[in-house]
This record gives sequence, structure tokens and C-alpha cells, in this order.
Amino acid sequence: MKTPMAPPLKIHADSTGKSVDIMNYRGMIGSLLYHTASRPDIMYATCLCARYQANPKESHLAAVKRIFRYLKGTMNLGLWYPKDSGFDLIGYSDSNFAGSKVDRKSTTGSCQLLGGNLVSWSSKKQNSVSTSTAEAEYVAAGIIANNPMLHSRSKHIDIRYHFIRDHISKGDIELHFIPTDLQLADLFTKPLDEARFNFLVGSLGNVCQLMGRPQPDISPFYGYSTSQLRTFAS
Repeated sequence: MKTPMAPPLKIHADSTGKSVDIMNYRGMIGSLLYHTASRPDIMYATCLCARYQANPKESHLAAVKRIFRYLKGTMNLGLWYPKDSGFDLIGYSDSNFAGSKVDRKSTTGSCQLLGGNLVSWSSKKQNSVSTSTAEAEYVAAGIIANNPMLHSRSKHIDIRYHFIRDHISKGDIELHFIPTDLQLADLFTKPLDEARFNFLVGSLGNVCQLMGRPQPDISPFYGYSTSQLRTFAS
């Protein structure tokens, strides 16, 4: 399996689908969430599948098994932090407008690199429905903070998304527009085709093949053995 999730996004509540064992599904999600601490490439797919833990269906279970098959084929992929890295902090933030088919909320994706090495990443559905792509981006990155003018279309956006403005005025941070082709946070907002997915994973800086190292146990928690999870992936 070349990617943890294939585009276009097809996962939804699936109210008419056949239900599966909730405890089994939650256990698999729990193991995947633990693994996202060292595998940013499965962050979006795992968080998306985790949204359906209350009433999982066969379609959701199939998506989870795909993630395990992807992990099975990329066991040597991991994070490498060289000792001679610098301390320049760069962050990327992006959102997919109304990406959720259930409630039309947008998903915010972000990642931070220290000295060119990935140190933090996240994928989270926004708390409120954005009524425009501009609002979705504002919520994701606080870009409105770079504009001293409060446009009428942005007045309704919660004040907590404006805090970055203070740091910009102090010179603590700088905000720059990133073209879509170079937007690393795209990896955490939606499923991507193989070429785009591999490009972004390779651009994260320190995600690489850890050849010759022991393969990690993909199931240290939640009561599943490694052999059990490899069975899920088969």
C-alpha cells in the first residue's frame, strides 16, 4: 500500500452501513494514534477514522485496515534528528474548506520544523463551520493577524484567532504566503495521490528510511500484540 488513504475523500458517517465491533475498532484506532507520535504521514488518515469511533461501520474498518497495510509496507520509515541541526523555527498551516461530509467543518493541518527537522504536527477538525475559504484559512493560521484592517467579512471570527497580530507587531514572528505546491501542511488536511504524498513526506526534512534499525512494535498499548495488528493489515 503506497499511501494510508487514497483520494478523493469517501469516508462519511455511513448510516446505512453494517456496524462492526466497537471495542475492536477503538483498540485499533488507539494503537494508530500512539504511532502518530513518530509517523506524521498517517496523522490525517488516523484522525479522520477516529471521528467515527461512536458508531463504526465496515467502511470505516476498511479504511483503518488500509492504514495498517501502509504501515506494514513502510516499517523502516521514521524520524531522524541529526545533532548538527540549527534552531530556526518555521511553521506551516493550512485547511481544507468544508472537508467534512458530515457537518461541513474544515480541517486544520499544521507542522513545525526546527532547524529543518519536523518537531510538531497536527490534524484537527475546526470547532465551528467556516462560511468561506478565507475564514477557514484565518482559523487555521491566524493570517488575518497580518492585516491591520478588520474587514466586514471577518468581524464574526472569534477574537482568539487574532492573537498573532501582537507577536507580528513585536517582530517575534513573520507570516508569509506559501504556494499550494510547497505547502507542507497539505499532508495533514486531506488524502493525497501517491506522487503528491511522497513529495510532501520527503519534504518534511527528517522523515527517512531508518535502515538497519530494529522494527518498532506497532502495538505497545491497548492490549494488541504485534502479530495481531499484522493480521489486521493482511
